[in-house]
Amino acid sequence: MTTKGAKFPLMYEEKPLSILVLPPINKTTAADAKDYYSTTIASPIAFNGFYVLPVEVTSDILKSQGIYDTETILNQPVAKFKRYFGADAVLYTEITKWSTSYAVIAANLTVAFHATLKSTATERVLWEYGGTVFVDLTGRANSGNLVADLIVGAVATSIAAAAADYVPYATIANTQILRTIPVGKYREEYLKDQAVSFVDQKPGDNSAQKNPSGP
Repeated sequence: MTTKGAKFPLMYEEKPLSILVLPPINKTTAADAKDYYSTTIASPIAFNGFYVLPVEVTSDILKSQGIYDTETILNQPVAKFKRYFGADAVLYTEITKWSTSYAVIAANLTVAFHATLKSTATERVLWEYGGTVFVDLTGRANSGNLVADLIVGAVATSIAAAAADYVPYATIANTQILRTIPVGKYREEYLKDQAVSFVDQKPGDNSAQKNPSGP
């Protein structure tokens, strides 16, 4: 365990108010992961007290400049985003897992991200964290007939795996990750949450938050 003040002292020093979210870097084989992610990030950031530049507008502006992938601008000075967008900080994200595994009577959904917030004034890393959500999609039946229950469970599992909606779980992952960030000006805990503790999940840590209830 660690505290927000000990882990992210630069957040309290630089006090960013506005955040620009770049399109995520997709390290998975799920082609639509970027779109799902983009619909789930703004709300948890805003809830934590920051002004979030409109994600769709930002994306359209970048595309108009020929920038479709964040990978192409990773080495660009972060200060550019201050000049062009007026943002105090830029959020870089990587989607590291976005998958469903299915084995007859069991199905699991895994969504994982890693995020880094950089200052547009100093280019320093203000905050960095990663997280994983693991969801059990297994269908369960309890009629007293073991064979019938296995068949019903297998059918329910198959349907759940095929129809899994990633958006709610991407939202859960983003919300969990962003609980570790020192809150912004638009929350009453602003500059008062240094002692709040959390699990210090290291980059590349594969430990997951489990949601056994399923969708």
